[in-house]
Amino acid sequence: MEEKKLDINSIIGFILIFGILAYMLWQNQPTPEELEAQEKAKQEQVEAEKKAKEQQQNVANTNTDFVVGSGLDSLQQVQLKNKLGAFAYSAMQSSEGETLVETDLLALKFSHKGGVLSEVKLKKFVDFNADPIYLVKDNNAAFNINFGTTDSRVLNTQDLPFVPSVTKNGDLTVVSMKLKVSETKFLEYRYELKDNDYMMGFTVRSQGLSDVINSSQQIDLDWKLKGYRHAKSISYENRYTDIHYEYEDGKDDYTGARDADETIEDVSWIGYKQHFFTSVLLTDTPFKRAHLTAQNLVDDEAVDTVYTKLFTSKIPLELQGGEINQSMDWYYGPSDFEVLNAYDRNLDEIVPFGWGIFGWINRYVFMPLFAFLGSFMPYGIAIVVMTILVKICLSFVQYKQFLSQAKMKILKPELDEIREKYKNNKMKAQQETLALQTKAGASPMAGCLPALIQLPVFYALFQFFPSAFDLRQKSFLWADDLSSYDVIANLPFNIPFYGNHVSLFPILASIAIFFYMRLTTGQNVQAQPQQEGMPDMAKMMKYMMYFSPIMMLFFFNNYASGLSLYYFISNLISIGIILVIKNFILDEDKIHAQIQEKKKQPKKQNRFQKKMAEMMEQAEQQKQMQNRRK
Repeated sequence: MEEKKLDINSIIGFILIFGILAYMLWQNQPTPEELEAQEKAKQEQVEAEKKAKEQQQNVANTNTDFVVGSGLDSLQQVQLKNKLGAFAYSAMQSSEGETLVETDLLALKFSHKGGVLSEVKLKKFVDFNADPIYLVKDNNAAFNINFGTTDSRVLNTQDLPFVPSVTKNGDLTVVSMKLKVSETKFLEYRYELKDNDYMMGFTVRSQGLSDVINSSQQIDLDWKLKGYRHAKSISYENRYTDIHYEYEDGKDDYTGARDADETIEDVSWIGYKQHFFTSVLLTDTPFKRAHLTAQNLVDDEAVDTVYTKLFTSKIPLELQGGEINQSMDWYYGPSDFEVLNAYDRNLDEIVPFGWGIFGWINRYVFMPLFAFLGSFMPYGIAIVVMTILVKICLSFVQYKQFLSQAKMKILKPELDEIREKYKNNKMKAQQETLALQTKAGASPMAGCLPALIQLPVFYALFQFFPSAFDLRQKSFLWADDLSSYDVIANLPFNIPFYGNHVSLFPILASIAIFFYMRLTTGQNVQAQPQQEGMPDMAKMMKYMMYFSPIMMLFFFNNYASGLSLYYFISNLISIGIILVIKNFILDEDKIHAQIQEKKKQPKKQNRFQKKMAEMMEQAEQQKQMQNRRK
């Protein structure tokens, strides 16, 4: 076989080919300008890839943030749809931010995320630091509808992007927030606002979503609110911060200041009351059921706090033809009886005037009287004048009470004689005592009944002053706010149950109560007949004379100065009335003569007295029979 050899011609050919290739490569070498352009293109490509990754991450986190869809490419739109399903369209139509709307009374912000009120400011009020009153701000409130979809998703509206629109027609402003599937299919929150009105219409409705919403799963409306502190006294404000609600054809109730966990049925409205300000959700068609909770957020009343209580409501919604359609209203405003009562929806029950007769006295006596007096005089003077009028009206009751005590005091020597005479026969002693008191017209019950008559008035006023919205931030003498405590000295430390300040009105009220009780307790002790156990009773009454003012001093140091002012004036007047009755009206010698005259006259017994006498007679006979058997 002949061996192949590489001849010179082949070598020359390879060299020529390599040279040609090298020349071509040299000719195609980029210029410096082209190299710079290529480097810039590479950098832009890196940045584009980084931006795409960020957008994809935003899409993946749509449950907390939504993405403006106008800049999304087809891949990102697919990812968004995978996350939001049918409502991805809404994210591509919406924009981040808030819509601002104002009326004469309210300044409102509507968040595009969730479509809800993100800020509610009451324009005519300020708090104890002169800062604006906000009922909703900085995520202290949440409103959410939780529902399932036909493609097995569970969505919360508070996480989803709504498309806003605002229209105005005269004094009516309509804010529409829509969570869209398309231009004709959406879930809408519709707010209707009017000037000079704390109530706004609120409708939740869906259109064309019967094939999107899973009707087999429960749809829940969740409403939460952390109440802001608005008053100087945390403990006082918290005492009147609670949930009120109306249920079952007009019945109203409240949870009280404690922590609460309740389920109620047929609910017409739910109000989160923050003492002097209230947020209320009302419905035209009662909710079938609502689960309410309240949680105290104040751990230490001596430490400044931002919030008072956390309120929550969980309300199942009913579908109508596969759609949501619930007509409601929002009330954001003062807990003012006149304002709430004007809506004629039983909202005045939010003001805690008391139940039964106590509420009636406040509504139809003290409320109109105080409004009349406050219309032409300072509110501090109005409290003094109203207290004087009340005490004058009840002076006849005090007269009857003091007269009864005087009669018992005059009869005391004779009653002591009876007890000494029948000291070995208590039943007989009781019979003779009752007979003497009946003849003299000096029953101990005559002194108790007048005191009972005063109790409804006393309790009604105790409820009235803390609930009187007109007292808020009204000054009198050294008190700068009659709805809160007055301060004459600040303490560098906190005293348990007392506070870190000294209020003067409770001190004055405590002193007045001490002297009033000294007058009445001394009279009562002297009037009481001596019998077994009485020394201890007298001692206890003397303890009460000192204990009650101390309780008043501690208990009312954080209470409204208007209430302490009322007790101070009331007890001063009571002391004056007792001194006048004792020194100028009642004549003990004359009363003694009248008693002796009555004792000579035959006294008819009423049915109760006859029954008591018969029972005591029977008891005496049974005792005598038992003694004979022994």
